Amino acid sequence: MLEFSGKHVVITGAAGVLGQAVVDRVLSLGGTVAALDIQFNNSDSFQVPSGLTRHHVDLTDRDATRAVFEKIGVVDALFNIAGGFVMGPLVYEFSDDDWDHMFDINVRTFLNCVRAAVPKMISGGRGGAIVNVGARAALTGEAHMGVYCAVKGIILHLTESLSKEVQSHGIRVNAVLPSIIDTPQNRRDMPETDFGTWVSPNDLSEIMCFLASNQAKSIHRALVPVSGLC
Repeated sequence: MLEFSGKHVVITGAAGVLGQAVVDRVLSLGGTVAALDIQFNNSDSFQVPSGLTRHHVDLTDRDATRAVFEKIGVVDALFNIAGGFVMGPLVYEFSDDDWDHMFDINVRTFLNCVRAAVPKMISGGRGGAIVNVGARAALTGEAHMGVYCAVKGIILHLTESLSKEVQSHGIRVNAVLPSIIDTPQNRRDMPETDFGTWVSPNDLSEIMCFLASNQAKSIHRALVPVSGLC
């Protein structure tokens, strides 16, 4: 059985559908969660569950990200969920702005969090786990998805490299590679698709929590496809 009691967990992109699913699952397993996002949609009357703190931060801002991690303190696990997808123009048509936007929300957010969290994890001497969200699309190029495939490919290689760099400190780094996640936005964008073939956020959160748990202590550098029936 998965167990997160006594673990301090940071979850980025926590206001999104997948982020919320991971927050809920970690809390249910007894973990303490620092939820990071640029904004949260709940009203002021929202009752923050015990064990959860929410931090408004622009993760593309390195200094702001570092300040939040200093405030958080101990980090036992980091879930890098912050990111985004836009069906883009053709490779020969995308602009510098298109590239910068996709790089910033998918790669720069990851880099800023890793640069803030890993030194704390090493100096704390507690080991820990980092779970990144890549994409199945990163394994091969797709039409109208060139920029997205490229930036998610960067995440895969950074996952592997970082793992080799920190494994001697007892820190495990792995990634999940989902296909299409069943979210309201994806349903609106692809209304003719069989939603039953997509990946449930709850199922994906379970796999991510497993990778961050003690049960996965021997798993390093795994790039785990989570494709549903797609």
